Amino acid sequence: MTKEKINIRGGRQVEMMRRAGETASNILQQVAKSIKPGVTTKEVDEYARDLIARNGCKSAFLGYRNFPGNICISVNEEVVHGIGGPRKVNYGDIVKIDVGIIRDGWVGDNALTVPVGTVSPEVQRLLMATEESLHTAIDHARHGEMLGTLCHSIEEHVVAKGFTVVREFVGHGVGRRLHEPPQVPNYGKRGEKPRLREGMILAIEPMVNEGTARVKVLADKWTVVTMDRKPSAHFEHTVLIRKGDPEILTPRPRLTF
Repeated sequence: MTKEKINIRGGRQVEMMRRAGETASNILQQVAKSIKPGVTTKEVDEYARDLIARNGCKSAFLGYRNFPGNICISVNEEVVHGIGGPRKVNYGDIVKIDVGIIRDGWVGDNALTVPVGTVSPEVQRLLMATEESLHTAIDHARHGEMLGTLCHSIEEHVVAKGFTVVREFVGHGVGRRLHEPPQVPNYGKRGEKPRLREGMILAIEPMVNEGTARVKVLADKWTVVTMDRKPSAHFEHTVLIRKGDPEILTPRPRLTF
């Protein structure tokens, strides 16, 4: 995998990342509660903008490579990088919310998929499999483990459930910058380097499709959709590598049906 230097964080740096992660998680959970039938994705983005400001933070996404939104909000067949706009959320939709914030110079990054009302059993399975794969990967986020093994565990879990992982977009290291080494794909080879070390911080984010793994980017140059227009799910946590159990820096309750 990557040959770039991977940052090792300790002491006050970890505490700053912990604060940024907790803030990002709190904002994400509040935004998720605002998802109701009839709301537009622009209204959700504006609500997130106000929450970010009230918490004394900045959006890590707004202006990043000219991205125009405060958060990423992606509905149904939209995989990631959706931009708030006139699209209305409907009962039975699934809405992916990705919140990245900068607090005191440190980035907190996390995402979840919100079911709007009752969704089909197959979509429930998709969401559960995606979140399960995230936690399967987190269990491998330990000092001495190989990154390839962590990444392999995601696809292995997803494929066993009958779904596919998106290969064009990946997780990443995170810290002072939104995207730092290493890349964290949702697929990989067991035992492939680099070896994880205490103090590394990773944004692990499975993107899982109900149908084909193939995706395309729309004309807005940001929104990613599934080629077959079937639903996609996305969950993400920022995770600290430790010698013992990993620490989720963006804690929140898990999805239940």
